Amino acid sequence: MEFSVETMLYFALAIAGAGVAAGLIAGLLGVGGGIVLVPVLFYLFTLMGLDDNVRMHMAVGTSLSTVVATALSSSRAHYAKGAIDVPLLRSWGPALLIGAIIGMMLFSMLKSSYLTLIFAVMTLLVALYMLFGPNRQDTDTGQLPTGFLRVVYGVLVGGLSSIMGIGGGTLSVPLLTLYRYPMRRAVGTAAAIGLIIAIPGTIGAFIAGIGSPGRPPFSVGYVNVLAFLLLIPITGFMAPIGARIAHSINPRYLRIAFALFLIFNASNMLYTAFRH
Repeated sequence: MEFSVETMLYFALAIAGAGVAAGLIAGLLGVGGGIVLVPVLFYLFTLMGLDDNVRMHMAVGTSLSTVVATALSSSRAHYAKGAIDVPLLRSWGPALLIGAIIGMMLFSMLKSSYLTLIFAVMTLLVALYMLFGPNRQDTDTGQLPTGFLRVVYGVLVGGLSSIMGIGGGTLSVPLLTLYRYPMRRAVGTAAAIGLIIAIPGTIGAFIAGIGSPGRPPFSVGYVNVLAFLLLIPITGFMAPIGARIAHSINPRYLRIAFALFLIFNASNMLYTAFRH
């Protein structure tokens, strides 16, 4: 793969646009932006002729690295609004961390096509739940089950999220709303969960891709440093704007927007998976 000046320009412009969308969605929906970045990066790497065996790994690893900054910026904004359940994070964090580590171990062993399929199927299932599942109001109070079930939920959310290259909100928001958490509080807490998942996920992506052939220039492991440097300032700037919007609109619209974005991404990724 060659990085000509023209290719670099298109790459930078596309990444900048994706960063704006990812940052807004991270703050608005608490999803860490990965749900937007993974498909965009995947398609960009495809257009640039990146090897089939590494393009999804590169998309996931690069996305996780940017989620660290996006989740930090977004969670700080939500924390200022009192929308983060700190006690839940303290009790659930270890299970989420263990899940993220297990997920990255599997990530290094899975083929790119399997990663694509997992991403598509999981996002589609979550979108269907958000559209047709029970609608919780912001006056509701919620409590995630304690004990073994909470641990299982944490491992699953952490593991699947790291494999998918997302911050955890895509899975934790529907789970929390299932247990009657108000939408805004679920979104705020999910933003903080993104940090717990993305940090070990990024480290794992660095390690897993060392020495792997077919990676693009400016890559360390399965993280493209060029994309990372372009995305960080943009997503970090846009995430607090999305968080402010989240606290000024009807939670029902948050739910619908969340589902529509997931359906759009899942459909594209499924098409790509079955086309190959």
